[in-house]
Order: sequence, then C-alpha cells, then structure tokens
Amino acid sequence: MFNFSGVDLTFKSRENESEVLSNTVHPNYNAITTGNLSTMQNKSCGEELRDFDTVEKIVIGTMLAIITAVTVMGNTLVVIAVCVVKKLRQPSNYLLVSLAVADLSVALVVMPFVIVTDLTGGKWLFGEVFCNIFIGMDVMCCTASIMTLCVISVDRYLGITRPLTYPARQNGQLMAKMILGVWLVSASITLPPFCGWATNVHTDGVCLISQDLSYTIYSTAVAFYIPMLVMLVMYYKIFKAARKSCAKHRSIEFSRRDELATVAAASEALKMQGLKPPSAGVAEECAALSRLLSRERQNISIFKREQKAATTLGVIVGVFSVCWLPFFTLTTVRPFVCGVQCSCIPIWLERTLLWLGYANSLMNPFIYAFFNRDLRSTYRDLLRCRYRNINRRLSAVGVHEALKV
Repeated sequence: MFNFSGVDLTFKSRENESEVLSNTVHPNYNAITTGNLSTMQNKSCGEELRDFDTVEKIVIGTMLAIITAVTVMGNTLVVIAVCVVKKLRQPSNYLLVSLAVADLSVALVVMPFVIVTDLTGGKWLFGEVFCNIFIGMDVMCCTASIMTLCVISVDRYLGITRPLTYPARQNGQLMAKMILGVWLVSASITLPPFCGWATNVHTDGVCLISQDLSYTIYSTAVAFYIPMLVMLVMYYKIFKAARKSCAKHRSIEFSRRDELATVAAASEALKMQGLKPPSAGVAEECAALSRLLSRERQNISIFKREQKAATTLGVIVGVFSVCWLPFFTLTTVRPFVCGVQCSCIPIWLERTLLWLGYANSLMNPFIYAFFNRDLRSTYRDLLRCRYRNINRRLSAVGVHEALKV
C-alpha cells in the first residue's frame, strides 16, 4: 500500500511540477489551448493589431472620412449632371453614370466599414456572416469600377477611329447591354466564395478574401490585369492614331499654305501689271479657298478630338495604374508567400495600398470634369445651387465655342 501510495504521490508531484513549469513558460497556456489559438496564429501570420491612441484615431478617422465624403460628392454630381442636363443625356455618357454608380457604391457600402476596422487597428468587428457579404460588395463594386474604365477606353477608341460604323454611341440599348455585361462579369468574381469554390478567411478579428491560389489568379486577372492590358492597348492605338493625324494635319497645312501663297502671288502679279483678274477666275479662286477653309476646319476639329481623347485616356490609365497596381500585385503574391490560411503582410501596408486603390474612385469624376467642359460647367452650377436654366447656359456656351473654331 505504501509503495502504491508513494508512486501515486510521486505521479501527483510530477503533474504539479509540469503544471508549474507550463505556467512559468507561458502564463496564458490554458487560455491559448481553450480558444485563442487562432489569435496566436493570426499574430504569427503578421495580422498583429495596431493600438492607436486618441490623437491618432482622430487624425486617421478625419482623413478617411474626408476621402469618403469627397468620393460621395463627386460621383453624385456626375449622376445628377447626366440626368439633369439634356446635352449630357446621351448614350456615350451612360458609361460615366455606371462608373459613378460603382464608385459611389464603394464610398457608401464599403469605405465606412473599412474606416471602423482601421480605427480598431485592423480588427473585424462585424461577424463572420457580414464578413462574406462585405467582401462580396467590395469585390463587385471595385471590379465594376475597373471594368467600366476598361469599356470606356474601348468606347473612346472606337468612337475616334470608327465614327461612322460604331453604333453604340447612338444606341442606348446597346450601351445598356454593355453596362449590364460589366456588372455580370463583376458578379462572376463575387459569387465563387458563396458557391463553395473558395472560402473567405474569417478567424478571430480577421476578415480576409479567399487565398485559394486558383481563385486568386482568376479574380485578379479578370478584375485587374486583363482590363489594364486592354486599357494600355487602347491608349497606345489612340495615341498612335493621334500622332498619325498630327503628321497628316501638318502636311496638309503646309500644302494649303503653298496653294494659298500661289493664288495670292498670281493675284499680286496681275495687279502689278495693271490687269484685273478675270471674274470667272476670281470666282473659282474664291470657291477653292472656301473649300480649303471648310476642310481645314473639319480636319482641325478631328485633330483636336483625337488629341483630347489621347490625353484623357492617358491620364485615366496613369491614375488607374498608380492607384490599383500596388494593391493587386500584393494580392497576387500574398497566397504564394503566406499560404492560403492567413496573411503574413504587415497590416499597415495592406491597408495603405487598399486606400490607395479606393482613391481611384475619388479621382475619376474630377478627371472627367477636367477634360469635359460641359461636366465642369454643370458641376459649377450645381455647387452654386444654380439649377434653373442650366440647359440654356450650356447651349449658349456650345454655340459660342462652335463659332470660335
């Protein structure tokens, strides 16, 4: 009995020693084993939460709130302008409305939850169910914005190079089908996590889009890399067409100058000889000069339109690349570096690149207003609450500009 009890006491003492040792090595050992293992894994993956003090929260919250408010204001102005102004209410501007709706959706249904998450240091507070809904809204709205920019670049290219054979600019139904296609493609990226192909990552305080390798390649290719490639190709073709038109314009201008100089020299020679040019010859010269001026005015109009399209699309592609390329590069590389279970990217870097991408939704309405006189004038009138006679003022400005050409 004694020996057995001694053995029992020995076992108990060893168990006590192991418990003391475990508590000494890690005081929160029991807490970790009973439910906080996921938190420890998140920290090992780089998802350590940042603890901001009050001043930092005020500064960060104010900056992000201003970005959101300006994004809402700018894109709302686009929608109102196209709906109110008859001159802007044409099929070619339907794509601008689709782009503004996508960017406005990003500002209204995505940015507020991102702000709250950032102010808590990166911790997701809204549960697993809403995590999936939030990721779906984020992916669909941002993809719709990017895809619409891609379609706008194709529309601008076809409108410049094929003004007579490209019907979408005059056909509202065809343009509406193009917009519907954009949103369906965006939904095709959003739905797979809901259909079982890929599962979003939701652990304690973390809400992350699925890191499945095949889904990551598919989503980033459709949402960013393919549209970006198309936009670059369209910009190159428009730039090439504009440069060719510029060279042609210069050669025609030189030939016209030579013709006008020849006519002027002949008239001057006749005057010096004391002879009057025959009336029939004068009439022919006047008719030829009128035709030259008419063609010259038409060529100048086409040349200006091509140059403006090339400049506008160049700015759009440049801003788009600066805003979204860093984020999508990080998104593509992350599952190959960190694995499919979590993220090993520092959270401050991830959130900074994400907001840089969101900034594209802020800049789009101001880029188009900068290059579009009618949008710019409408913005000015709406901000000054000058709602009456907007259409009349724009018509008067259009007539004035036409007379100046």
